[in-house]
This record gives sequence, structure tokens and C-alpha cells, in this order.
Amino acid sequence: MLEVKHLGKAFGSNQVLRDIDFSVSAGDVTCIIGPSGSGKSTLLRCLNMLETPSSGEINYHGTDITSKNVNVPEYRSKVGMVFQNFNLFNNMTALKNCTIGQEKVLKKSKEEAEKKALYYLEKVGMAPYINAKPKQLSGGQKQRVAIARALAMEPEILLFDEPTSALDPQMVGEVLEVMRDLAHEGLTMIIVTHEMAFARDVSKRVIFMANGIIVEDRPPKELFETPKDPLTKEFLSRFRNA
Repeated sequence: MLEVKHLGKAFGSNQVLRDIDFSVSAGDVTCIIGPSGSGKSTLLRCLNMLETPSSGEINYHGTDITSKNVNVPEYRSKVGMVFQNFNLFNNMTALKNCTIGQEKVLKKSKEEAEKKALYYLEKVGMAPYINAKPKQLSGGQKQRVAIARALAMEPEILLFDEPTSALDPQMVGEVLEVMRDLAHEGLTMIIVTHEMAFARDVSKRVIFMANGIIVEDRPPKELFETPKDPLTKEFLSRFRNA
């Protein structure tokens, strides 16, 4: 479904990503872990074309989406994203946040968009709050609305950029529970996360990144129990000792 080949990204002389290679099949849950500054979020932003890669390819169903003739908004409707800081429209209700993309990008009628939005808001436990604006919601509630908004576009792949890192500890569980349910339903997901237990229990494979490269890319049981690279071992030891 998605194949990344020799992907690189530089900001001026700062090479953030180097020769990244991996692929994603339908139904995969891929977690990306690693220390801060390792390039994880930049990789995700390249996958969604919020950042333009400096080199390499991102092939989606065989089409390189970095090509100039690709319709990026259409691609983003198929490869959605949930951000660390929610990125909700503060002047809109939860319901409107979940309908506007459908209406503008997918050209759905207001009635059709609202029906879809209500379905997904209920799915993430936010049906009672459809008329609330973001300032009236907790961090966990905002993130659940953001997930519903992404799901309402019915993407083939959903990218999560550290979706719990801006939340208070007591709110982390409610968002991870929604994500666990989506994984069990077979949604294809790529998740940048610091939640090691979640990565170990839910993912099909785990990518460990450091210094802009993929150090290890293995099934979670193997990576967490028998890491091969010293960088992986050192990183995981911090969480075991925390």
C-alpha cells in the first residue's frame, strides 16, 4: 500500500532523514519509536506531504506522491493525520470540525457529511459533545474529536504524530483505547509514539529511529525482548528503568 524508498529530508545543511526505507501493507499497525530529534515526526510529515522530501520516493499504490503531477489534497484524504496538538478549528463545534473536510475535499452534502461525522464521533465516545467548541473540551476529548475528524474522511491509512504527548496522564488511556479499537478493526496505522507498552502490545512491527535513520525494523516481541543494536538497547533500558 505504501512503500518508502531512500527517503531523505534536509533543512538547509541539517540532514534530518537519511535513506529511509520501509513499506506498509493493508491492516498493518506500525509504531515508530526513538529519542527526541531522531526524525520521527519529520518522517510522518513527509508521508503526508506536509514537508517535501529532499530525496527518495513515497509510493502509494505504486504512484510516487512526491511527483509534481500528484493531487496532494486528494492523497491526504486517503492518508489522514492526527496531530500532537489536535489542530482543531477553535471557532467550530466538534461536529463542524468533522464535516468541513468532507464537504470541502470530498464534496459531500452537508447531510451526508453530518451523518458520517456523527457516526465517528459516537465511535470515539464524543457524541454528547457535538455542539461543544474546543475550548470547552479536555485534551483527551479534543484528541478524540481529532481522531473522529480524520476517520470521517475514511482514509486508507491513518498517521498519528505522538497523539498522547500533549495530554495529562489520566487522559492518555482514553485516547490509546480508541486507537487499540481501531487497530483491532484492521485500520492501517503508522504511529509515532513514546507509549512503549502500546507499541509492544498493539503494533505488528516497530521501527526504531535514531539520528535520522532506521536502526531496527522488527516485530515488537523481537525488538523489545532482544534488541540488536546498542542504540536500541540503551533507549529501551531508559523505559524499563523509569
